[in-house]
Formats: sequence, structure tokens, C-alpha cells
Amino acid sequence: MVIGLLQCDDVAPALRGRHGNYPEMFEALFHRVDPSLTFRVWRCLDGEIPDDVEAVDAWLTTGSKFGVNDDLPWIAELEAFVRALWAAGKPLVGICFGHQLMARALGGEVEKSGRGWGVGLSFNRVSERADWMVPWQPGLDLLVSHQDQVERLPEGARVLGGSDFCPAYLMQVGEHFLGVQGHPEFTRAYSRELMALRADLVGHHRVREGQASLSAPVDNTLMVRWILAFMRRAIQLRGSAAQSRP
Repeated sequence: MVIGLLQCDDVAPALRGRHGNYPEMFEALFHRVDPSLTFRVWRCLDGEIPDDVEAVDAWLTTGSKFGVNDDLPWIAELEAFVRALWAAGKPLVGICFGHQLMARALGGEVEKSGRGWGVGLSFNRVSERADWMVPWQPGLDLLVSHQDQVERLPEGARVLGGSDFCPAYLMQVGEHFLGVQGHPEFTRAYSRELMALRADLVGHHRVREGQASLSAPVDNTLMVRWILAFMRRAIQLRGSAAQSRP
């Protein structure tokens, strides 16, 4: 399977030497689950938006320090590409910013949360068991760094998991779009340093809480297994639908 990575940010220069950039993070994590995967990267933050929805088998959108409501040309262009993927029935998985962009592109709403920043490890209940959730477990705990949240779902979306802090944490739209607010690609070390770097912005008390949460287990490998199972199922369903057409 070839995955197109829609890169929407760079790791801060102060952290890049120790942790790499986002494409390296995603590739390292996904290759631990399936070494045969191939990634192609589009630097959307530089205006490099794909012009062919069929360029890869499935698409993956990274997080970003930018907000989906920011008035930036590349965000508007990427949003249009997301709508093109939706119309084509092409699998897309959105991570954090990508999760929010997916919601906004399909008619949902994203706003800054009144509950403030989410940092460190988030603890979530899985409220609906999908057949691609293999192996199954009733919780999904991932590292986060976000202030915006999906506040209104797009039409046809359903929440699969969340918490009181972030109710729409895991969202599926149709059979080929999946969004998650957490960052499976983050490591504890990266999360710790990112919180320290953003402490003045996030708030020192919230950072203390986030740092304390890092002692708990992280479900990043599980999330990758779920993502890949979701993508493969969506590809199969799309292929079956194409074969059934006259």
C-alpha cells in the first residue's frame, strides 16, 4: 500500500535534530507495524497540494500549529482537495489538524475549546466498536497537543470515541474518512519537549498536568493497526463498488 502524507507543519527547529520531522515520525511508527508500506509526501504547508486523488492508495493528513480556520491559501486549497477525496470515495485519515480539516471541509464546525489546551496523554472511551478495530479495546489513549476541537459534526459523521474534555475525539464519516484528535506519531520524549517549548502559550499549570500524564501507557501502535485496517477496508469496499457498476 502506498500512503500519501499531506504534511501541514514542520517540527520546530529546536526539536527536529532529536526527533526528526513529521514524515520521519509517521514512517518510523507505521513501519513498526508494516515494513512494506510506501509513503509519498506532499508539503501542503508550502502550497504543494496533490492534483490527482488517485496518486496513492490512501491519504493521511498530519497535524499543524496552524488552525483550520486560519485564512491561508494553502489551507483553503487543501480543504478543496479533501472534498475531492470525499467525492471520489478515496480513503483519508486525518490526524489532529487533519481531523478538524476533514470536519470543516464536509460542513462541520471547528472552534477553540473553552476547556483550553489539551496536552500530554488524553484518555478516551471508545463508544462504538467498528469491525476494523482489531485488536479491540474499549479505550484509546494518545498524546495530544491542541486547542481547537470539532464542535459540530459534518452530515453523516458519527463519533466512535471521546472524553468529557474532547467529545468528538474519534470520528468516522461514511466508509472512507476517519479522523482522530490524538497524535499516534508523537513519542513521550517529543511530547515532553513540545510542552516545555510551548509552556508560555499553553500555561504552566496545564503543562504540569500534561507532563504528569506521560507515565501512562500510550496506544500509538494500536491506533496505527486500526488506521491501516480502516484504510484497507475502505480500499476493498471502493474496489467492490467499482466492480459492481454496469
